[in-house]
Amino acid sequence: MKFKLFTLACFLVTGSFANAQTAYQWKTGTSGGYSYKYVTNDPTKTRFYTLKNGLTVILSQNNKEPSITYKMAIRAGSNTDPRTNTGLAHYLEHLLFKGTDKFGSLNYAKEKPLLDKIEALYETYNKTTDPAKRKEIYKEIDKTSGEASGYSIANEYDKMMKAIGSNVTNAHTSVEETVYEEDLPSNAIDKFLAVQAERFRAPVFRIFHTELEAVYEEKNIGMDNDGRKMYEKMLYALFPTHNYGQQTTIGTIEHLKNPSLVEIRKYYNKYYVPNNMALIMSGDISYDDLIKKIDKDFAYMVSKPLTLYNPAPEKPLTQIQKVDIYGPSAENLYVAYRGFAQNTHQSLLLDLIGSVLSNGKAGLMDININKQQKMLRANAGYNSMKDYGVFILSGSPKAGQSLEEAQKLLLEQIDLLKKGEFDESLIKATVANIKLSELQSFDNNDVRADATMNAFIQNRGTEWDKTLSSTDAMAKVTKKEIVDFANKFFIDNYAVLYKHKGEDKSILKVEKPTITAVQTNVNEVSPFTKSIVDAAVKPITPKFLDYTKDLQFGKASIADVIAIQNTENAIFRMGYRFDMGSYNYKLLPYASQYLAFLSTDKYSAEDISKAFYNLACSYNLNVGTDVTTVSLSGLQENFDKAVALLEDVLAHCKPNEQALEDLKGRLLKQRDNAKLNKSSILGGLMSYAQYGKDNPFNYGLTNDEIKTMKSSDLIDILHNLTNYKHTITYYGPKTLAAFSADIIKAHPLGKEFTDAAPMKKFVYTKTDSNKVYFADYEMVQAEIRWVRNGGLYDPANAAKIALFNNYFGGGMGSIVFQTIRESKALAYSTFAVYSSPNSKDKENTVVAYVGTQADKMNEAVAGMNELLTVLPESDKSFALSKGNSLNGLETSRITKDGIIYTYLADKKLGFDHDSRIDEYANLKPLTFADVKSFHDANLANKPYNYCIVASEKKINMADLAKFGPVTKLNLEQIFGY
Repeated sequence: MKFKLFTLACFLVTGSFANAQTAYQWKTGTSGGYSYKYVTNDPTKTRFYTLKNGLTVILSQNNKEPSITYKMAIRAGSNTDPRTNTGLAHYLEHLLFKGTDKFGSLNYAKEKPLLDKIEALYETYNKTTDPAKRKEIYKEIDKTSGEASGYSIANEYDKMMKAIGSNVTNAHTSVEETVYEEDLPSNAIDKFLAVQAERFRAPVFRIFHTELEAVYEEKNIGMDNDGRKMYEKMLYALFPTHNYGQQTTIGTIEHLKNPSLVEIRKYYNKYYVPNNMALIMSGDISYDDLIKKIDKDFAYMVSKPLTLYNPAPEKPLTQIQKVDIYGPSAENLYVAYRGFAQNTHQSLLLDLIGSVLSNGKAGLMDININKQQKMLRANAGYNSMKDYGVFILSGSPKAGQSLEEAQKLLLEQIDLLKKGEFDESLIKATVANIKLSELQSFDNNDVRADATMNAFIQNRGTEWDKTLSSTDAMAKVTKKEIVDFANKFFIDNYAVLYKHKGEDKSILKVEKPTITAVQTNVNEVSPFTKSIVDAAVKPITPKFLDYTKDLQFGKASIADVIAIQNTENAIFRMGYRFDMGSYNYKLLPYASQYLAFLSTDKYSAEDISKAFYNLACSYNLNVGTDVTTVSLSGLQENFDKAVALLEDVLAHCKPNEQALEDLKGRLLKQRDNAKLNKSSILGGLMSYAQYGKDNPFNYGLTNDEIKTMKSSDLIDILHNLTNYKHTITYYGPKTLAAFSADIIKAHPLGKEFTDAAPMKKFVYTKTDSNKVYFADYEMVQAEIRWVRNGGLYDPANAAKIALFNNYFGGGMGSIVFQTIRESKALAYSTFAVYSSPNSKDKENTVVAYVGTQADKMNEAVAGMNELLTVLPESDKSFALSKGNSLNGLETSRITKDGIIYTYLADKKLGFDHDSRIDEYANLKPLTFADVKSFHDANLANKPYNYCIVASEKKINMADLAKFGPVTKLNLEQIFGY
């Protein structure tokens, strides 16, 4: 995948910066007895080591906070799956969390014969076609798995990560890679490396059939996802030979039903070898110390001869391929072209062309389609992979517009590109935006690690210099080169995918097998895990905020100012923050959307977008329910220009009746589309359960009110916005005094603010009995949420809530995850938390979730209800959860303008100081008895609202009535229109 950097804002730049060129050259260095390679002028200062056994080690030092991002990358994914066992790399990824002969087992000597028997049974099962015999074999697999689970310890890996203090435990499999990820405190490096080295030494594939069921669930989730179906069909059309198109990462249903542990082991032995792996760490490290430790811990790995996937070249596509896809969600389309390999000049051109067409501000699609509201949405982008890339034009039609008409509009922008009907300055502006985005993003450890990980997957990191220099290379591209290339590349050789609203008759659900819950032995600990948990580490002292010292408070005319000086670079970020939102003025969010299409006395709407983009500047008007923010960011030297442009837009925007009519049409179409989105429907059910029919989800204008909206009303809101009380926030190079002097001139205010209208208040319903809220949706899965209003926010409970969530249901090592997924195989995704609000006048909420196959719904509900009623006790898990919660507070660092946002959030909750100070102090004395008491008082034996989205064809409605009285809501009741 082409490495790209993203940031939350773009920045104003000077022409000299945009045209700067930097030399990136490979060099060799030696330090601490180890040789390494690096690239000159690399902002990440990354070192590439190759150990004697062939293991690549990629390190980047960034000591701003005491944390480290870790990735172990293997150059093997679904491309390298055997044709007879697709999905195998993904299976294996799941199994690498199950332990080895040293951890994950109470007695491996007794466990192994049972695991060997399970492996043999699967081989027999794989080769058996008679349905009755297969059922009998699976019964034996289930029985033997239950016996084996008596010796296994589920989730010991997660327990160790909790003890170490990792905030992120995850992994993913893609076409060319399998990557394991963590985010650890820097004081735990020794313990962490010991676990990782052991993890890859000799993995044991235990607790397999319940994990396999989780993969079934994942497959079913994918079949409910129209976007995923589109992407897979697109790849299939573009790559008739290459595994990009011929094999999916999740695998086929037939292969999922017939797994082979023997093949999985062969795959592991073939590809999980040091000369095909990279250990990547970015953060608070010492290069010399860390490379010695990695070398010591991973020296056991032995290099092996390796042949990676080497496909036959794809033949050129010579005609347009039309693919129709059906599903319950709204219609949209792709126009997709096959591109080129990573780091080729052709891919660089396509990446640049993607931004020329669509950059969110001034691309051809942005100006000619989105700005003129000719479609609901249109954009373009390029994704390059190791062997080929994919260039995608995508969009959603507006009301009354066919997919064919939308396709024509997209292709018209390609024609403009081919004719050269765009300004060459767009290229320079794109390069400037990318450069500053890269500069900002490289401060992030995960961005660094991800970038170098991608470089390793594509070419073992040998072209990291090309990755770093790609933006400079873009700067040399001329308009003529783009036009010449576009005329050769964009011909009638694309695939067009039409996503229609309708029934997908091709879906085949993965049927559930009969599975008996396995033992998790949650209270047991292997000697290896005990040694890791008990190993002492040098503590990290927490660093909390002192708002009186970390923030500067001042005034700019009648507005309060909160500022932090940026001493690192010349970037500023400023905001006008209003304590009002859509709950004060229903029209405010619509005025915000309208603004994007308005001109002023000086500039057209298109000119405004181009001006901001040409300065690599970003502004935004964001309307929340109770807070509205106007934000602006850029280089301080261009502050005056940026603010002047923003002020002109707000104060002098002019009505555009055609734009308003187009906006109304788009809004109504978006509303129709939302009714086709199962996540939106579930969100609406939850809001209805919490508040009744008058709730935040459906609060807003009716369709008739949208149709009768007037420009004068929207313009009045925009012109008067800065007359309402607001606080000005600033993070930038200037002192508070200097900034205040500048903003007083740039942002004139009157003698007093206008009072905002009273805020709409919603009344929480009392959860006094079980109720079921149901919505019918054509899908394979059933989505179930438990919702209970839990009383007003109390700051004294913050520590208890944090610890309870960590222990009970907030992650992979939690009680809920271990029980629902690991033991009972009832879901791929599940959680349960006691959720705190963002304001002291709102209520807490108990929220639990299970996404499961429709035919497992009753079992899933029973499983979650059991946990909500009785809190399982595990002293060891509790100790790990408490340590993890404390560690999270000790290692967290809030910096830059994050301090301002934390202050404002705390203030909203009633704190005049960093709330983490109280939470940390209150966490220390907590015991399991405290958490159990909290569970008993707030969750156990309480009534709940069951919010269920499922297909009425696939569930028994009588079963729902067993949970409580059923209210079947239609879409108008849920959405309010």
